[in-house]
Amino acid sequence: MNQRHLRNAFGRFATGVTVVTCATSDGGRHGATVNAFTAVSLEPALCQVTLTRQSKACRYLKDTPFAVNILAADQVDTAWHFAGRPVDPEPQWSDGPLGPVLTGAAATLSCRPWRTYDGGDHLIVIGEVVEADVTDLEPLLFHAGTFRHLGRRDAGEHWGACLDSPESGWFTGAPAFTAMQAEHVTRHAS
Repeated sequence: MNQRHLRNAFGRFATGVTVVTCATSDGGRHGATVNAFTAVSLEPALCQVTLTRQSKACRYLKDTPFAVNILAADQVDTAWHFAGRPVDPEPQWSDGPLGPVLTGAAATLSCRPWRTYDGGDHLIVIGEVVEADVTDLEPLLFHAGTFRHLGRRDAGEHWGACLDSPESGWFTGAPAFTAMQAEHVTRHAS
């Protein structure tokens, strides 16, 4: 398959924008802009970032605590800075519970290393979230190769009306999963 075509297809999925930060072995700080991030589990509390094998961050994250800084809408410069286009002034750092974090993020997840998996030309890094700091700031988004912002809220039905809603059990960490009724599936499939 043509890689450009595949990148374009992947780019149709809108994501948030994160900067993964950690301490380096020489006592420095390192950050990498990453949009391949997802929640994995509530119990235990796990999240995942996927990093290209060529990134410096892959070397620094080996058995090292890290933070996932979910960028706020006004942090486009921060995203570019950690994607290799330095800005002046540099983004502001602070000390997190396990290592360095960025200030002004929409949310910050401080993680202990959990597992790392082969992901082809990427590494899949899973961290155990030990602390989550959340603000009311709107997140920065990425879609089709450009940064975006949230639009107005949809006045339609709440997510709770969907069977995939977190409130209906798919992400509650419950040990049992309730399957949909056959007539409900048939009714919505037509």
